[in-house]
Amino acid sequence: MFLSFPRVAPQSSVHSDYRAYLSALSSSSFSGDVEYSYGSRLAVATDNSVYQKLPQAVVFPRSTSDLQTIGRLANQHPTVTFSARGGGTGTNGQSLTDGIVVDVSRYMNKVLEINPEEGWVKVQTGIVKDALNDALRPHGYFFSPDLSTSNRATVGGMINTDASGQGSLVYGKTSDHVLGLKTVLANGELLETTPLSVEEASIRASQADSLGKILKQVIDTCVNKREDILAKFPRLNRFLTGYDLEHAYDSDNQYIDVSRLITGSEGSLGMVAEAKLNLTPLAPHKALVNVKYDSFESALRHAPRMIAANATSVETVDSKVLNLAQTDIIWHSIADLITDVPGKELQGLNMVEYNSESEDEIKTRIASLEEELTQAAKTGESGVIGYQVTFQKSDISKIYAMRKKAVGLLGKVEGTRKPIAFAEDTAVPPENLADFIMEFRDLLDSHGLHYGMFGHVDAGVLHVRPALDLCDVEQEKLMHHISDQVVELVAKYGGLMWGEHGKGYRSEYGPAFFGENLFNELRKIKTAFDPHNKMNPGKICTPIDSTDELVKVSDTKRATYDRTIPVAFKNEFSPAMECNGNGLCFNYDTMSPMCPSSKITRDRRHSPKGRAGLIREWIRLLAEQGVTVTQLKAEQFKSSWWRRWLNSRKDEEDFSHEVMEAMNGCLACKSCSGQCPVKVDVPDFRARFLSLYYQRYSRPLKDFMVANIERMAPIMAKAPSLVNFFLKLPLAQSVIEKSIGYVDTPLLSSPPLSSLVRNQVERFDFRTLDQLSEQEKQRRVLIVQDPFTSYYDAKVVADFCQLVSKLGKIPVLLPFKPNGKPEHVKGFLKRFTKTATRTSEFLNTVHSLNIPMVGIDASLVLCYRDEYNKALHQKRGNFHVFLAHEWLIDLFSTNEYASIQAANNPRPYALFSHCTEKTALPKTETQWQQIFAHLKQDMDIVAVGCCGMAGTYGHEADQKQKSLGIYALSWEQAIKRYPQEQILATGYSCRSQVDRIDGFKPKHPVQVMLQLLT
Repeated sequence: MFLSFPRVAPQSSVHSDYRAYLSALSSSSFSGDVEYSYGSRLAVATDNSVYQKLPQAVVFPRSTSDLQTIGRLANQHPTVTFSARGGGTGTNGQSLTDGIVVDVSRYMNKVLEINPEEGWVKVQTGIVKDALNDALRPHGYFFSPDLSTSNRATVGGMINTDASGQGSLVYGKTSDHVLGLKTVLANGELLETTPLSVEEASIRASQADSLGKILKQVIDTCVNKREDILAKFPRLNRFLTGYDLEHAYDSDNQYIDVSRLITGSEGSLGMVAEAKLNLTPLAPHKALVNVKYDSFESALRHAPRMIAANATSVETVDSKVLNLAQTDIIWHSIADLITDVPGKELQGLNMVEYNSESEDEIKTRIASLEEELTQAAKTGESGVIGYQVTFQKSDISKIYAMRKKAVGLLGKVEGTRKPIAFAEDTAVPPENLADFIMEFRDLLDSHGLHYGMFGHVDAGVLHVRPALDLCDVEQEKLMHHISDQVVELVAKYGGLMWGEHGKGYRSEYGPAFFGENLFNELRKIKTAFDPHNKMNPGKICTPIDSTDELVKVSDTKRATYDRTIPVAFKNEFSPAMECNGNGLCFNYDTMSPMCPSSKITRDRRHSPKGRAGLIREWIRLLAEQGVTVTQLKAEQFKSSWWRRWLNSRKDEEDFSHEVMEAMNGCLACKSCSGQCPVKVDVPDFRARFLSLYYQRYSRPLKDFMVANIERMAPIMAKAPSLVNFFLKLPLAQSVIEKSIGYVDTPLLSSPPLSSLVRNQVERFDFRTLDQLSEQEKQRRVLIVQDPFTSYYDAKVVADFCQLVSKLGKIPVLLPFKPNGKPEHVKGFLKRFTKTATRTSEFLNTVHSLNIPMVGIDASLVLCYRDEYNKALHQKRGNFHVFLAHEWLIDLFSTNEYASIQAANNPRPYALFSHCTEKTALPKTETQWQQIFAHLKQDMDIVAVGCCGMAGTYGHEADQKQKSLGIYALSWEQAIKRYPQEQILATGYSCRSQVDRIDGFKPKHPVQVMLQLLT
């Protein structure tokens, strides 16, 4: 029995009081964006924590003035509340709210002023931390508080959680670098804070404005209650913030610094618009010693010795994190830097960094340490089994990139139990850390839990993430119980529950930690800033007379909703369900291929995390509306073309349209599946969504054209000149754009491939090849065709055939068989499965010849390895198609090709790699370098993101501007750095995009190899 696919109605509408406020805001001087669609709200309903809270709206201010407008208008709407948000990387739900999210990351992300002479910078708080350091690096400075999410965390988020991380023993916390802040209060007033003398603060406190009231309360609390504060606050490098009553008053220098209270306040006191920050000079010389241990406990107990040796930082990871890192794209870059110790089992690692102004001084220190570690490794003292040292800054950065990815990597564990954050940033005095962690491990072991550990042993902070399945109600209760137990354990060892990541939903523990008297002082501070509890209510504390409650660890979580999704639905959309909110897909770096649509739109919905969240909610709502099927596949549903046509013309609210908008913006480049720590594969669940969506709505004509390109191209290629003649006509281009929605239609290769390779390749005949001797078979190479290079860039295939001949092999061109990739991209999954089945049968037959098969374009070849496996499983067979560089690297490793005579170009070639290729096969670029080095030819690897073409994406009229914008993000500048004849591009899409925008088509590396060997 077939079902009709239903309309999916959003579950929550905006409350009437918020609608009135948003209407007033839209009619005011506010110049930013106001979004209250269900999808926009969902995109900021989660962060990097386990919690979920759906806001009423999200607003994106463009200026401090916009922030003031937000506050001033709210004076007339007493029930409206706010929470400021930056990168959304909080691990404890700090920015989550059921009010209005104020996101400063989209527009308020500028560097306002850099003063190298005095060593400070002024910034808007939406700037990403690594982006700030990019701007500072040419001046010889950096903003030193470090954190694992530095490529997406904003300075505003760092200020609001008083963030710190690696190197805090030397560099301190964010609050140690704040010179001044501009903060907008709940009433719209602008508060500018810098340190004031106690005398000046006392005079100012007599005034009746907001600053006067705040200073009066700060003096009353921080100065008059000084002894109580010092008695309660632990003496730690990761000192207590939220609110930092201790450091808001400097008793030695007799000044008051209100910025110290705002820093670490989690947006509960106001919205920080701008910050003046002090800077740290970049150390010219670095060294990193990776010390290997026989146990994690050995690593912990040996760390104080490293600290005593005046290390800049000491970072520790356990074997679980290391083992997961070895399965990730990141490992290929550091495999030689952290090698196994023969005959030993690596169970723990200390990464010990030294910085110095003097190269001689740092080498002397390292030599002394090496002597000590060499002896320890021989005797087994302190559990040391080996070590490695690197002085190269680039290598050090690669190792830290692995450490920074540790949080996300833990999410890769198999099964429903995933390591989660809830007690992951405890801080104890470093001398107590090993004993504390051993007892912490005993606690977790008593509950039979698995966990991963890593962190900053120099500061007494270790990140511990127990693996739990919160969809199981009993395990959620266990999480709450363990949280309570850890609070008690931390107190036993004289530490803090929140040493690095803020309180958030752990705010419920505040009263017990501070005691009634001091907690009431916090409430008085809150009252002075935000008397009506409009700023991030429920976090840290409430105003002194308020009856509002604090948020709790037991509050609503993502799993609260996920547990209502049927298992069959979860299995069908498992890549979306795997997303743990880590947010690596928010990476600001335009040189990174990760999610180009997110970079160009600056819209969280258009990121892997955003799309995964939309899909989770979509399948949850489907189940809630009574859709009950054993498999959530398109074949379960059916409707006539007439019904789909009518549905497409109805003006009805359907959440499916919002999901469709986000999916339509995806380039299907698959960088997410390679770079995401938990391998969230958006193109996979996007295709599944499209196949279901179009059971209710009509498909656009362009989808049919793309899906049929592999059937049309061979026919059109029989008369390429005639087809190209019509495609070049302005009238034809206009008709294609208006009727189909396709622009800049590529021209067919003329002459076609058949003409180019005539008399250059051996005709494919299975029986003839099967009868050859093994020696004769090994002289042949089977060329696997794809629709793009064979029919639109045929010279590349022809040149590769000639290259094969030059290398002493006989090229055999296989007959063209549709790959199915275009069908998959557009969600024609039933057709794709049929295509994949037929092509697999053919390629498995050819595979039996034991002759290498080689394809040219990565996106098509990788489809055989990924999408074919997922669609066909065991029926896919064992055939293997090499990419050109994979075949060449194997060929050149044999003695026969130990010495090849080739022409030499004195200038290096510049390699622009296909983003799908370099994320799925991270060794690709270095292998091309090795291949060219075999020809005595230099090659530069050019760091670029996506080119913006991505198959047919860049040819779709509604995506063209985004496609051009993505190209401008990184390719445009990089292309200009090299002469055209030196530029190489491995992807057909990339070569086409360069041709469209810059007017020349780069060569494929095999074409240049042919030139060098000719």
